[in-house]
Amino acid sequence: MELKGKRIGFGLTGSHCTYADVFPQIERLVEMGAEVVPVASYTFQTTDTKFGKASDHMDYVRKLTGKEPVTSIVDAEPLGPKAPLDCMVLAPLTGNSMSRLANAITDSAVLMATKATIRNGNPIVLAISTNDALGLNGVNLMKLMATKLMYFVPYGQDDPVKKPNSLVADMTFIPQTIEHALEYKQIQPVLIARNSEM
Repeated sequence: MELKGKRIGFGLTGSHCTYADVFPQIERLVEMGAEVVPVASYTFQTTDTKFGKASDHMDYVRKLTGKEPVTSIVDAEPLGPKAPLDCMVLAPLTGNSMSRLANAITDSAVLMATKATIRNGNPIVLAISTNDALGLNGVNLMKLMATKLMYFVPYGQDDPVKKPNSLVADMTFIPQTIEHALEYKQIQPVLIARNSEM
């Protein structure tokens, strides 16, 4: 399915180390003709790290999309009834936000935009990046994998030796995953081997 003319919500949460992999995919979506509506979590909006300043990340998202990011629950709510999205992407999706989504907790702009999209029966694309996906968060990951309207960007262990519980999506698959999700199909394979040495 073509993405031209599709209205795609793009939720950004606090996995700072993966922003460099995520931003090019936003650019790709825009180049493919999609209207990208950025939605930023509080952590994305405010946290400076060795991977960059929050204000710079916010400015870059504005530049990529030509839009002001949605930053509050109040501003995200209309993405349900008044300004619906064809698809909502959460990338990167931290374990923290994943656990909240799996347990119906709506305490951020990103999660409200997701809830609003689910309300309309439209697909949600999840690109996980969490150090505990094979630990305490495993139950939440499996719950979402078995939930209607949830589609996963292919993921795998990024460092099975030093971080055996960590899973990270291959962000380059975001556009293809969206294309499949818009047809209510899960791109396959979901589980992939990432570059790692045993």
